Amino acid sequence: MSSGNNNAGTGSFLSGILRNQIFIPIAALLILAVFNFIVDPSFFKITLGHNSNGDPVLSGQLISIIDYGSELAILAIGMTLVTAASRGQDISVGAVIAISGSVVLRVLCGTNSRPDELQAPIIVAFLISCLVAMAFGAFNGALVSIFKIQPMVATLILFTAGRSIAAWINNNELPVVNDETFTYFGSYIPGIPIPTPFFIAIACFIITWLALKFTNLGLYVQSVGINEKTSRLNGLNPALIKFVTYIILGLCVAVAGFIKVSRLSTINYSVVAKDIEMDAILAVALGGNSLSGGKFNISASILGAYVIQFLTTTLYKFQVQSDALPAYKAVVVIALVILSAPVVREKITAAFRKLRSSANAESQS
Repeated sequence: MSSGNNNAGTGSFLSGILRNQIFIPIAALLILAVFNFIVDPSFFKITLGHNSNGDPVLSGQLISIIDYGSELAILAIGMTLVTAASRGQDISVGAVIAISGSVVLRVLCGTNSRPDELQAPIIVAFLISCLVAMAFGAFNGALVSIFKIQPMVATLILFTAGRSIAAWINNNELPVVNDETFTYFGSYIPGIPIPTPFFIAIACFIITWLALKFTNLGLYVQSVGINEKTSRLNGLNPALIKFVTYIILGLCVAVAGFIKVSRLSTINYSVVAKDIEMDAILAVALGGNSLSGGKFNISASILGAYVIQFLTTTLYKFQVQSDALPAYKAVVVIALVILSAPVVREKITAAFRKLRSSANAESQS
């Protein structure tokens, strides 16, 4: 009898793990970690060295993951809210990153594409880029919430035109910022060996967590995503809530764009943040969030973002061509969508229940 209870307890435990939203990104992370450990244990090697200025910096594949994955984690925060509320995704985030980054450089460089001194404080350039990105987010939000255009169709406008707008802002020139302090935001702060983008991502997560904890934003977003008509009957304004989520995503895009241009102190309009919208959407899906809206988990999306960067770094490590990366990620998207489908989860849960029942029957006999 005791063995039967143990089997039942084990089955319930496994079933509970499978139903937990965080299971998918953790499982994916473990699979990638084990694969890399078996194929090349040096993947996990971290070394302490010095940069060109003599400051201590950590380097290694894992450091690269938390460095470049932080941009994606910031985007995943906004994309999760947009997905949950509007039941669709914003595919223009890469183009708007180009726009916001171009604005930063325009403000810092002024009319001279290669000034000897900054033409404005860095904080001013950042705040202006935030306003611009939020304005474009509001544009997308208006198309979705007011004009009822499907999110991917609505954001296709900026996806198509955004990079041309970014180039127009700087008269098709490639501005270069020569101020060293500007590079700190995309690399390392002197004396701190951990990449600055990681700390920026932590700050964004904390701010979002506080906002969701001490306001009803999360509840409203989930309510609208689950059933828009019911939420309206309960006194909510679905259009306003969707609109707000797109503005929040615009703010996240501005932060990611600021980090992007800080890394190189310049911009390449056609290449910067290319295909990052796919990674952001994949991070949301990998976090166990339904791409059809409703309940969401910001922490799971952020973990999903780092897993996506883990996957990207692994593929680069094994010399997969950059042009082939989207194909590999597309396979992951298909697998995640299938696994997250209610019918598939129900069948997996039913299979575990059947195994548990069989185990109980055998133990009792």
